[in-house]
Amino acid sequence: MTDRRVEHANFTIERAYTASPERVFTAWAEEKAKADWFAGGGDDYRLDFRVGGREVNRGSQGGGPVITFDARYHEIVPPERIVYAYDLYVGSTLASVSVTTVQFAPADGGTRLELTEQVAFLDGHDRPEWREQGTRDWLETLAAHLERETSRA
Repeated sequence: MTDRRVEHANFTIERAYTASPERVFTAWAEEKAKADWFAGGGDDYRLDFRVGGREVNRGSQGGGPVITFDARYHEIVPPERIVYAYDLYVGSTLASVSVTTVQFAPADGGTRLELTEQVAFLDGHDRPEWREQGTRDWLETLAAHLERETSRA
């Protein structure tokens, strides 16, 4: 019998970007831009960025199991706020369920992003510290995306 348990966690990450809130928001809203910094070479990436729309990112790294991020957008307030909920699967096993709020505010000629995630981790398939570090990593990848975009302009 499987050890059935739920671990709840919340975390908030603040990150400053030199780009305007409109540009940072657009990097979340446009499929090609978001695939550049978020999809991480996933085998299957789709973004339908609208209230009620879905985002799916599915792939594996280094021969590991397929990881699937399956999100639904609940609120979009350009360029201020995005609220979405997502399921994270490892193979066919539901590992966690999350609600995420991303807020964008002007700050020092750029943007202050605040991301808050509330998560139910199921049966030990994922861990709070792994999720928070992974989120920090892709927010760094977003910074690199914005820098590349600026250097092309």
